[in-house]
Amino acid sequence: MKDLTATDAARRFSEVLDAVEHKRESFVVTRNGKAVARITPAEKGNGAEVKRILLEHPPDPNWAREIQELRSLLTLEDRDWDG
Repeated sequence: MKDLTATDAARRFSEVLDAVEHKRESFVVTRNGKAVARITPAEKGNGAEVKRILLEHPPDPNWAREIQELRSLLTLEDRDWDG
């Protein structure tokens, strides 16, 4: 994984993305000598993985009711955004 300053990342962003996309390179972006971000190739998903996640996390049967309850607590407010 290559280190890259935030300034260089900004100046060379298109080049960095090309390296990530085509060469599968990864970068650690630093600011003032500290690592602040990582740019890596996106993980590829597939239908089997999505199915596994959905099966592991079944829908919450109370979700729709809870959303309705929360909506009933909302109140409309008139606001004067100009002054």
